[in-house]
Parts: sequence; structure tokens; C-alpha cells
Amino acid sequence: MSTLRDNWRVIFLVVAILVSTFALFSPTVGSQSPIGEDNSSQPAVGEDNSMINLKYGLQLDGGTRIRAPLVGITAEEVEFNNESQRVVEQQVAAQLDGADAADVIARFGAQSNTVEVTIENVSDDELRTALDAAGYAHGNVRDGVTETTRTETVRVLQSKINEAGLSGGTVQQVTTATGEHFILVEVPNRDRQDVLDLVGERGTVQIDIYYPTTQNGSRVYETREAVLTQSDFTSIGTAQEPQTGGDGGFVPVSVREESAPAFQQAVVETGVAQPGGSRCTYMEDGGKNSTDPCLLLVVNGEVVNAFGMQPSLADGMRSGEWAKAPGFRLSTRNISEAQEIAINLRAGALPAKLDLSGSDGGTSSYISPSQGERFKIDSLLTGIIAVLAVAGVVFLRYGKPQVALPMIVTGLSEVYILLGFAAAIGYPLDLSVIAGFIAVIGTGVDDLIIIADEVMAEGSVKSRKVFQSRFRRAFWVIGAAAATTIIAMSPLAVLSLGDLQGFAIFTILGVIVGVLVTRPAYGDILRLLLTEDR
Repeated sequence: MSTLRDNWRVIFLVVAILVSTFALFSPTVGSQSPIGEDNSSQPAVGEDNSMINLKYGLQLDGGTRIRAPLVGITAEEVEFNNESQRVVEQQVAAQLDGADAADVIARFGAQSNTVEVTIENVSDDELRTALDAAGYAHGNVRDGVTETTRTETVRVLQSKINEAGLSGGTVQQVTTATGEHFILVEVPNRDRQDVLDLVGERGTVQIDIYYPTTQNGSRVYETREAVLTQSDFTSIGTAQEPQTGGDGGFVPVSVREESAPAFQQAVVETGVAQPGGSRCTYMEDGGKNSTDPCLLLVVNGEVVNAFGMQPSLADGMRSGEWAKAPGFRLSTRNISEAQEIAINLRAGALPAKLDLSGSDGGTSSYISPSQGERFKIDSLLTGIIAVLAVAGVVFLRYGKPQVALPMIVTGLSEVYILLGFAAAIGYPLDLSVIAGFIAVIGTGVDDLIIIADEVMAEGSVKSRKVFQSRFRRAFWVIGAAAATTIIAMSPLAVLSLGDLQGFAIFTILGVIVGVLVTRPAYGDILRLLLTEDR
């Protein structure tokens, strides 16, 4: 019992290694997928059909990375004159050419109210002029959008990636040292164009009504816009192909109870729900000579489909029964359009578009899977070289296997524990994390050398009491150095600075594991090997 008590630090190290082994190789860990992702058709990132549960990031697995700012300008300290946000958005949009209410975001803020315009080619002066014309006093007008808009954009993009089944895709906000804000999107195992198609559009979906009316005795057509928007839909179904075959597709949807009566009234007033239903020819004649009113399915500002209404549905609309169980199908011309609509409806519309022009520091890159494999091999070789170099220096320094071998084994066990931690939480390994591992090897062996030098500073040590005294002095030095490293790396770990974050996180974890697990265990191993009264 006393032996176990005296050597509990070594036992703790062994337990940590066993736990890491479980995390690295247990199928119960590797088979788990992030909530909300569909991995039925693609293996999870880093699985690679291998026996190890490590996940690899973009640099080691291949894929697409997009870093781009958001399109928009913001006016601060805007006085809303006791008007609602929606009214402010409509009034400001009316003063801007080519803008509608969806392109303007009015927000009540704790510090000040803001108005954001999220379309391209609107200057600061144009926004000032629009606010003045609409009667809203304001303060500073600047480039960029608010923090709330950036956060919402990250959420929507992550939802779109998850809904599209792009396993392992991540979205985060990064800030440069000069204060510029970017959205960083990384999707492994997907080429650049596929990712651009998914994230490049705002993903707006709405229903308009195109209907005939009479003006000055002539028959003309008008459009009643946004009779249903994304916020009006609920219970979004899965994109499906028609059972009768063909190239079409549809998405079953339900309409919220509070929105259904207004939509029902609109289709009756405009004649879409006329007796006997309506037949729409909008897509056939370009919307110029349609004989019946149409429901237009508008995605990202473009009409992707138009349809009339079946007699049974029209009867339900006119009688008011439909609003009691509001649901129908959004029909599309093909299944891919139906899938895009389903993704957009579930994820929501982006509050602002990504600026993919590259003019404001935005970049996109693609790493092929073969190049990622080369990076894996190069990283492994670099790690082996680092271990061999450390081992050679240690043997040259001490020349005693009982000192050098435990030092090398203990240092490598530290990296092994970190790998197990990465596997357990599903953190993807990339080049920055590998650099952190190499830094951990170097700093870890440095600390172990401090221990060995302090213990053996005055020749061989026979007494356990003397050993413990010298070890404590060495450990105080190591603890102070560890605290300095953690403090220095903490800003990099907390701030969203891209690759530097992974390097900082695993360097800090390596220092913590070293101080709590591996350094104390190495001290116990040296005591067992060097002292007589063990």
C-alpha cells in the first residue's frame, strides 16, 4: 500500500496514457458525430477509414478555406423617432437605389441605435443622405457591420454547412491585429466552387404574388412582394422528387399559424385562389403574358419557379379552412433547387453577404487531398526528427540511460496525452497544432533537464530526503516558467487569430499536462532509479 502511495504520480501518468489510448482507438469515440451533421454519405473529418480517432483539419486533409469580410456599412447613434425597426428599415431602403427592406438592418443597441446597409456599392455619403432624407438624425458612418450581424452570420453559415451534410466544416469570426473583422469558413474534402456556391449567396427565400390588375382601362401585372418570408415557414420537410418521376422536386412546408391568415387573404384578393384554381404560365412566357395569377418562388432575389393553385387548395383558401392546417409544397424545377431551398429555409438568410471579391483582404484557397497527405507525412517526419534530436542531445549531456531514457519516454508521453485529448474532443489537427506539439516536446524536455541537473548538481544522490529537497527547488523553477508561458499564450488562445489559436491552445495544454502529470512522474522515476532508500 505504501508503494502505491509513494508512487501515485507514476500511476497517474499511466492512467492518463490509458485514457488517451482509449480516446485514440476506441470506436465509441470515433463514431460520434457533431450534433446536427449528417455523416451518412461522407466519413467524418479525420476518420479516413483508419483505426485512429484523430481528426485532421484543412491543411492535413485537403479542402477549401474562405476568409472574407462582410459587405456593409453602419451608421451609429441613429435616432429612430419612436418608430419600429421595420419602419426604419423600410424608410431608409426607400431612399437608396436598388435596395429593399431586407438590405437594411435597424437595431436597438445598449449604447446606441444602428442602421446597417448590407448591399454592395453603397457609399458612406449615400447612407448619410438616405438617413437625412428619411428624417433620422445620426452620428458616425463607418465601413463594416456590427458585432451582432457578424455573430448571426457565423451561426447561419454553420447551419447551412451542417444542413448540406458537409462534415467537419467550421465557421468562425477572426480579427486581425489592426482590428479588421473576417469570417473564416473551412470545409474539408470539398472543392472551392462547391463551397462558394453554398456560402456566396445570402440564402433568402420568399413567396411573391404576380397577378393582373386594371389601370386606366388596361390590363397590367403587378407583384406583391414577400407575402411569405423565411420567418413565416415552419416544419421544413426534406427535399423530395415527385413520385411520378421526372426532373422536378419539392419541399413540404408548413406556415406559422400567425402568418397563415394574411397569406390566405392575399391569395384570395389577388385571384390565385380563384374558383377552379389557377394555371400559371409565368416561366413559359417570361412573366409578360400570364393569363392567371401566379405564386413566385424567389431565391436570392431571382424567380426560380412559378406555380398556380390546384382547385382543392384554392377552395380551402377561399373557405378559410386552409389556415387551420396551413401547409403546402414549394415546387421546383429540379431536385438540386429543392435541396438548396430546404437548406436556406432551415439555416435562415444571411444578414449580410461575404465580400468574395478580394478587394478588402478576402481570400479563398483550395488544398487538394494529395497535398494534405504530403503535409501529414512531412509533419510526421518533422516530429520524428525533433524526437531524435532531443534524444541525441540528452544522451550526450548525461551519458546515463537511467536518466536519459525516462526523460525521453516521459516527454513523448506528454505528446501522446495531448493527442488523446484532441481525439476525445474532436479537435482537428492542422499544422499550427503540430507546431504546438513540437514546442511541447522542446519545453517539456527543457523542464526535465532542469529537474535532472538540480537533482544531480552535487553528484550522486543516495538519500530520498535530499532528492525530495532538490526536486522541490527544481519544480518551483518549472512552475514559474509554466505560469509565464500560460500568461504569454493566453491572448492567442482567446482571441480569434486563426491558426495561432490552435498553436496557443495546445502549447498551454502541454504546459498544464507537464506540470500536473509528467514532471512529477519523472521525479518519482528518478527517485526510484537513483536513491537507495526508495
